[in-house]
Amino acid sequence: MSYVFINDSSQTSVPLLQACIDGDLPFAKRLLETGCDPNIRDNRGRTGLHLAAARGNVDICWFLHKFGADLLATDYQGNTALHLCGHVDTIQFLVSNGLKIDICNHNGSTPLVLAKRRGTMQMAESESAMESHSLLNPNLQNSEGVLSSFRTTWQEFVEDLGFWRVLLLLVVIALLSLGIAYYVSGVLPFSASQLELVH
Repeated sequence: MSYVFINDSSQTSVPLLQACIDGDLPFAKRLLETGCDPNIRDNRGRTGLHLAAARGNVDICWFLHKFGADLLATDYQGNTALHLCGHVDTIQFLVSNGLKIDICNHNGSTPLVLAKRRGTMQMAESESAMESHSLLNPNLQNSEGVLSSFRTTWQEFVEDLGFWRVLLLLVVIALLSLGIAYYVSGVLPFSASQLELVH
């Protein structure tokens, strides 16, 4: 598989991280066997384990762990690989290898809270796998309200897209709404004829 390295959220210039994103197990294995650092990070502080877990690549997670990946590594938001994970088999792998599920990120969210919010959990399997560990503090999972959940989701959205892209998106939405209003009403906003109608 060839790699094209461009600078966006799904591409990276670090070959091991790109292999983790793409789910390319043979390439990731070859890189690890030749001495590539399993704890190398991207510009958001995520390791290969974060990226593989987020995509449900349990085999890559296993190889990263075998070659010394730090299960407790956190990104710049305080997320462990389990915070980003929503796939049952990957959750089970991480928890069974000792990753604690009561670790809060910088927003105070546990992996269970984030998995529920994203709707990525199959409630019967994943929740029982996570709650079966005595490390889970039941007070942590109920500590967030709706407003806090919205704020955290908005922060994740802005961090993923970047401030300027979000600003551009909001400007485009505003311009589209003005265009739709003009199309429906036939009146240009802020035009001289509109001011005459008001008088």
